Amino acid sequence: MSTATTKTISLLLLILIGYLFRNKIRSKDQRDGIRTLILSLALPATIFIALLQIDFKSDLVVIPILSLGFNIIMHLLIDKLPLRPVFNIPVNQYRTLIMLIPSLAPGLSCFPFIMEYSGQGPLAMAALADVGNKIFVLIISYTIAMKWYYENNKHHTANGRSKIKDLLLSLVNEPVNIVIVTALTMLGLGLGYDAFPEFIRLSIDRLSVMMTPLVLLFIGMSMRLTWEQVRTIFSFLFFRSGVAYLISGILLLLFPVNDIPTILLIVVFPQSACSFWPCAHMAAVSRLEANNAVKTFDQDFAMNILACSMPFSVIQILSIYASGDFFAGTTNVFICAGVLLTLAVVITVVSTRLTPVYQEETRENATAS
Repeated sequence: MSTATTKTISLLLLILIGYLFRNKIRSKDQRDGIRTLILSLALPATIFIALLQIDFKSDLVVIPILSLGFNIIMHLLIDKLPLRPVFNIPVNQYRTLIMLIPSLAPGLSCFPFIMEYSGQGPLAMAALADVGNKIFVLIISYTIAMKWYYENNKHHTANGRSKIKDLLLSLVNEPVNIVIVTALTMLGLGLGYDAFPEFIRLSIDRLSVMMTPLVLLFIGMSMRLTWEQVRTIFSFLFFRSGVAYLISGILLLLFPVNDIPTILLIVVFPQSACSFWPCAHMAAVSRLEANNAVKTFDQDFAMNILACSMPFSVIQILSIYASGDFFAGTTNVFICAGVLLTLAVVITVVSTRLTPVYQEETRENATAS
């Protein structure tokens, strides 16, 4: 059995253990506690170590720019293409999709596998790429959400100072953002990980070691899916994944890379699960329009998308790494893009009967309001 296969099976076993353990972690507060532990301690420690161990050069600025470019391209595709009539879903659900599909959550779905399979170097580049993604999910995504809110609630007067304050608080309260800024500042001053005393390095190292098992267990615990909704949502996820492969293939053509770990990083990073940050923005909007009959977003639909996105992305990423150097060939990346886009069309055609489920629920909620 190859090393990649052995590692993949061991990681899948952790997900399975989490799935079997899900009945012990039933409440939302318990799951949120585990997620907070991951995002506030384990992930920041891992990113901090990875960033401080890279040889920072000015040309690395292109990495977050490319990541942000991916977010923007994906957003424009979903927003501008006439996909809503094709999928025949309500406006608020389509807005929800436009918010979620371009976003990436590499911390919960991608970083653990990059660290396990490729090591600290590619992980550091992924952390830099996440800087661009963070700009999109925290700033641009928030701006889009509020734009739609004010368009949908024209009677409401915008409070610019309040919006800026809330945005800055969300940026400062994210530990990963603080860690990234601190690490980049240290690099700019010529300081590395060895600048810390050994006892501090040991503490950070131990926090970092927790990340992979915690994330995999969390993924297993979070899998609470209903088949009726999964079939509809997966058509969007296949479309998203196919477009991501297509963009990765184009990027590899424009910027040829010989290093296989870097090639796999370019393919893997856009396959990250949808981020929960747009959901936080949508939740803020929902609180503002609690008494409104017409909602800007569909929160329940958003939660279902996230629940499906996590395992879908993990399977994609594990498959990429388990296949060895198969995805090092640009042709194979384009073939995968074509296959997944075709599957998206097939699933859409097959599951058209499920679309009225969401429409009926929306009409019932509107009537009840």
